[in-house]
Amino acid sequence: MLKTKGVVDEKKYEQRLRQFVEEVAVYPVSCERLAAGRTDREWLAGVIAGGARIVQLRDKESSDRELLAKARYFREATRKAGVLFFLNDRLDIALLADADGMHVGQNDIAPEEIRKLAPDILIGFSCNTEEQVRELGRAVELGKSAVSYYNIGPLFHTGTKEGLHHFLGVEAVKPFTSYCSLPFTVMGGIKRHHLDSLLAVGAQRIAVVTAISQEKDIASATKQWQEQILSARQGGGGKNVK
Repeated sequence: MLKTKGVVDEKKYEQRLRQFVEEVAVYPVSCERLAAGRTDREWLAGVIAGGARIVQLRDKESSDRELLAKARYFREATRKAGVLFFLNDRLDIALLADADGMHVGQNDIAPEEIRKLAPDILIGFSCNTEEQVRELGRAVELGKSAVSYYNIGPLFHTGTKEGLHHFLGVEAVKPFTSYCSLPFTVMGGIKRHHLDSLLAVGAQRIAVVTAISQEKDIASATKQWQEQILSARQGGGGKNVK
């Protein structure tokens, strides 16, 4: 972990990281406009009931005050359930809501800048090209990275982000992960029928939006994803069994 000038509660950071590594399997990301008419609060209740061990609030449409109120609601609900709470992009809201972590992309605030103000949170970082993972891996080896885990994606065509034209596919997972020793997630258009191939190449933490948010029964869908991924991690093969 990158050293900072601030006061670091290393125990809190390590507890969060341990939970991320050991417990997270399916990684549900919110998107209210793609939740089949349900609110983010209803979505949150469903994924928690289904056994998710992490949730990410991704909301680019609410006002700052609305987003902070929503983030604090997510924080309270996840804390009661013992679930990790992450926020997308917004360091100010993450700090005010006492989030466990945040996820940023290549064009967002650099993880090293985030670490200066938030020494105890987990930081996820999107890597969209092989060179980006190589660069991250080199920084990790030199002890100059503030990143806690990285995401590989988008793997498949996705409607949650506009302007995307290049999709990596399952075949990117093995070469990407060979360059960086950090834990990783995968994301981008992933559906249930992709699971077996992703599990076969070592993906253990799979982030999804619509694959869960548009299901009729969010809790049941979350449970199916969580159990299948954990089964593969524990040596059960993870085959899709209905």
